[in-house]
Amino acid sequence: MSPTLLALGTALWLGILTSISPCPLATNVAAISFIGKRLGNRRALVLTGLLYTLGRSLVYVVLGAALVASLLSASEASQFLQRNMNRALGPILILIGMVLLGLLRLPLPNTGASEKLGRRVESMGIWGGLILGIVFALSFCPVSAAIFFGSLLTIAVKYESPILIPTLFGIGTALPVIVFAVLLAVGTGAMSRAYGKVTHFERWARGLTGVLFIGIGIYYSLAYVFRVL
Repeated sequence: MSPTLLALGTALWLGILTSISPCPLATNVAAISFIGKRLGNRRALVLTGLLYTLGRSLVYVVLGAALVASLLSASEASQFLQRNMNRALGPILILIGMVLLGLLRLPLPNTGASEKLGRRVESMGIWGGLILGIVFALSFCPVSAAIFFGSLLTIAVKYESPILIPTLFGIGTALPVIVFAVLLAVGTGAMSRAYGKVTHFERWARGLTGVLFIGIGIYYSLAYVFRVL
């Protein structure tokens, strides 16, 4: 597999992992359920889930593309990154791996604004899903912040991909949410069973990804920082 295809696959996987991490997963299900219970029909619930997913995905795509493009467009920053990206990638991956394994915690403020917003958009019907998706995507949890700002942006800058890699990440974050919206429309029992399975899978997937990141980070550090490989 070529490095570019591996990077694209990694971006998609990181999006999925972000969406099924405990904090975003609970937020996703709660947001869809919150509005869905007030809509009263399955079609509206699925539409709410799709709009919520669209809102989250757009934030990741626009934010990622803007940050990566701004770094690549600045000539001094671009030259610096080209010279030092491989050296920086090793320590960054090690730190992100430690966050995924729970060995390092990133304290982020919790203002409770999303809860207040949920009450305000209740009367908006299915369009409330779009607003909640945008706002909740901006309310980064520690794990999702580490994945997005640490891993995704680093990969996008390394491969000079301000659009495609953030877009694949956004698609990855969308897939689990769409599935849960459909399951919730089918019945809360189906969603509850799937939620338990996804939670179990997420712990395994996050641990494996963390170990891989640390391993790859050690390799990059040995090869490009210490130059012993």
